[in-house]
Amino acid sequence: MKVLVTGADGFIGRNLRVALAERDWEVLPITRQSTDSELVASIAEADAVIHLAGVNRPQDPSEFAIGNSDFTGRLSAALTASGRALPVAFASSIQADRNNPYGLSKRDAEMHLDTYGQVSGAPVAIYRLANVFGKWSRPNYNSAVATFCHNIARDLPIRIDNPDAQVQLVYIDDVVAELVQFLQEPGQGVRQTKAGPVYTTTVGELAQQIEAFKDVRKSLVTERVGTGLVRALYSTYVSFLPNESFSYEVPKYGDARGVFVEMLKTPDCGQFSFFTAHPGITRGGHYHHTKTEKFLVIKGRARYRFRHLITDETFEVDSQGNTPLIVETIPGWAHDITNIGDDELVVMLWANEIFDRDKPDTVASAV
Repeated sequence: MKVLVTGADGFIGRNLRVALAERDWEVLPITRQSTDSELVASIAEADAVIHLAGVNRPQDPSEFAIGNSDFTGRLSAALTASGRALPVAFASSIQADRNNPYGLSKRDAEMHLDTYGQVSGAPVAIYRLANVFGKWSRPNYNSAVATFCHNIARDLPIRIDNPDAQVQLVYIDDVVAELVQFLQEPGQGVRQTKAGPVYTTTVGELAQQIEAFKDVRKSLVTERVGTGLVRALYSTYVSFLPNESFSYEVPKYGDARGVFVEMLKTPDCGQFSFFTAHPGITRGGHYHHTKTEKFLVIKGRARYRFRHLITDETFEVDSQGNTPLIVETIPGWAHDITNIGDDELVVMLWANEIFDRDKPDTVASAV
């Protein structure tokens, strides 16, 4: 498939081009440097059009009409003149129902494409997008998310005039997925539609959440970044990290036995860490009432020993780094782990709760 993409070097355009390349679809890019003759030539080759080009923060308000309405008018005229009923998806805005210069210019652009669709019979999808955010967005331009992520990642101040102001957001991956779906199944007729899900939050909540992402590197307690808006915001935040911040050190606690390093903690799903032990060294020698753990030997050979607190029943499990064997600690059983190999033992550890020094639920007891 050959896809004509206007605004191909913009924020949405860059993300879309990567997605199309993954499918081995050819992009016919139209940018602000492209001429009308290049636009006409691309229309002659294209199988579909994704119209992303537009102006949303000009120095002169008159540029709204030039960049949005007028350009879309020329695009629609060229499509009609080609005699080809090419499917078109248009990135409009939720502001198209407002009577400000930007909204009016977007609404006029929609009308141009509506006319093209009615005359040609081509499928036309008009997406009234909420504020799009994600990787490769432009800070200090038209996205509070991009500006907050960029500045907070660099210890720069952010400005908030009204923390309670509501904002509607849509994530770039969801927008791209919707556009790809349109290319695969353009449907029929002219329709106004949305890409989503659309998230509603406030400017203050946005800033607070992004600040919390930064704090994770000190507290090691991660935010809940697995789903929804927080997942998308976190991905966006880390995409703005400068190269020198791609990595960070965490504390290491060492003694004669080896080292212990905490990697990541969660609010309600425990923590991840690893420890080492020199040959012949035994670690542990305690029991838990409620806490549970999972151990995985990454390197070396280990022997786990267990003793039931009531019956004195004992049990042993051997493990080594070339066999991915999970060993769990069981409440009410004292346990320890010994390096039975000749090399350093490295063990990954997950505990179901963050260690609480005031309530450690860890009682010394020999096995």
